[in-house]
Amino acid sequence: MAAIIIPSCVSPFGVFLGRLYAETSVPDELIEAARIDGAGEFRIFSTMVLRLLAPAMVTIFLFIFVATWNNFLLPLIMITENKLKPVTLGMYGMMAQNNTPDYGSVLMGSLFGVLPLVVIFLVLQRFWQSGLAAGAVKG
Repeated sequence: MAAIIIPSCVSPFGVFLGRLYAETSVPDELIEAARIDGAGEFRIFSTMVLRLLAPAMVTIFLFIFVATWNNFLLPLIMITENKLKPVTLGMYGMMAQNNTPDYGSVLMGSLFGVLPLVVIFLVLQRFWQSGLAAGAVKG
């Protein structure tokens, strides 16, 4: 199972996207103003920078989660126990067993496979909306 989880957590795309977003969304003037006010590096990072980076972190999390959830080849190679196989492999196995699969079961399995993605997107959508309006108003 670690052969699936560890490669999924480390994403060069996530590092690239996070760095690019941090360079453009965290103004140097804001960090300098916090230093002048006496805030330390940890306080600046935890109270200001993380809040500004929330939309990027949610986006990176969703990209990694969707890629891992829809992964087919890596679990096919690495996982041997049926109870640990993801939904994609279960659907593949169900379709491969019969010449004429039960399409009701296939559609229900597809619904259960997509449902967690929709729920996670709906829960994390508020972070995206807060990030869209972050630079909209100058003051």
